[in-house]
Amino acid sequence: MKKQIVLISLVFTISAAFSREYRENGGFVMVEAEHYIAQRSDEIRKWYKVDKDFTGTWEGFTQNHSASASGGAYMMVLPDTRVEKTDKLVQGINFSNQPGQMAILDYRIHFETTGRYYIWVSAFSTGAEDNGIHTGIDGQWPESGARMQWCEGKGQWTWASKQRTEEQHCGVEQLIYLDIETPGWHTISFSMREDGFRFDRFALSLQYRVPD
Repeated sequence: MKKQIVLISLVFTISAAFSREYRENGGFVMVEAEHYIAQRSDEIRKWYKVDKDFTGTWEGFTQNHSASASGGAYMMVLPDTRVEKTDKLVQGINFSNQPGQMAILDYRIHFETTGRYYIWVSAFSTGAEDNGIHTGIDGQWPESGARMQWCEGKGQWTWASKQRTEEQHCGVEQLIYLDIETPGWHTISFSMREDGFRFDRFALSLQYRVPD
């Protein structure tokens, strides 16, 4: 009986791990932000899962938006010390323009179809200082994954796929993408650009279109 209990426990553990792995189908895959496989570089800022039972008292956390989030949960970078433009910007603390440096979430995705995948993220932005994130692949942080930006759709979950540039601070379409050059398992990562960022879902698509 003891061996049977151990075996059942092992099967459950393995199944739970596989539930966080996703597979691309027909050039498209959508992932829940809270289904990450690892979090790292989180000594200064960290991603927290916010659901209806979240009781965090971090600075900058003023409202729970899980009721409107997919799956009833989302991820948020806390604490949030730069809410308004008048709040002090401190590189490496509440802001990181360098991808892959702070508060990284990793996701495991299997691809059958290779090609250029546009990255879409559903985020909840309330102002000008919680609307940026970076993305990368397999430990690499290409320029095409840097500085995702949201200007529209404030106060609600909004899909976007735009890159902030010197010329266009609100972002340029079709500049945020990752190239999948080989089929098989790949690690897709997201890192903090601004603290206070709220992250519900992301999608990778061969077509540049807003996810359904």
